[in-house]
Amino acid sequence: MMRYTVSHEWVALEGKVATVGVTDFAQKELGDIVYIELPKVGQVFKMGEETCVLESTKAAADTYAPVSGKVVAVNETVAKNPSLINRSAEEGGWLFKIELKDPKEWDVLLSQQDYLSLVASS
Repeated sequence: MMRYTVSHEWVALEGKVATVGVTDFAQKELGDIVYIELPKVGQVFKMGEETCVLESTKAAADTYAPVSGKVVAVNETVAKNPSLINRSAEEGGWLFKIELKDPKEWDVLLSQQDYLSLVASS
C-alpha cells in the first residue's frame, strides 16, 4: 500500500523500511528531469526535511522526507539516468529507502483517495 504527502512524494512501506519517490503528478509538472541529487546512505532525516533536489528543463524542485529515519539505500540507476523518473515515477524511478524511526508517522500520510482529491483541487 502506498501513502502520499502534500508535497507530492509517495511512500511504500515494507516492514520498517519505506521506499520513497515523487508522484506521477509531480514528474508531469516538472517536465523532463535531467539531474538529481540523492541523499547519502546513512543520512538521518526528520519528517519534512529536504532530502533530494530534482532539476528539470523547467525548474528545480526539492523533495522532502515523508517520515523520519535513516536512509538505507538510494536508487543508483536513477542517479545515472534521471529521466527514469519521468518514465516510471511510482515504480522504477524510486529515489531512496528510509528506515522508519517512528511508525506512527505513517498514519499521518495521505491515502491514495485523499491524495487524488488534493491533486484534483490544484
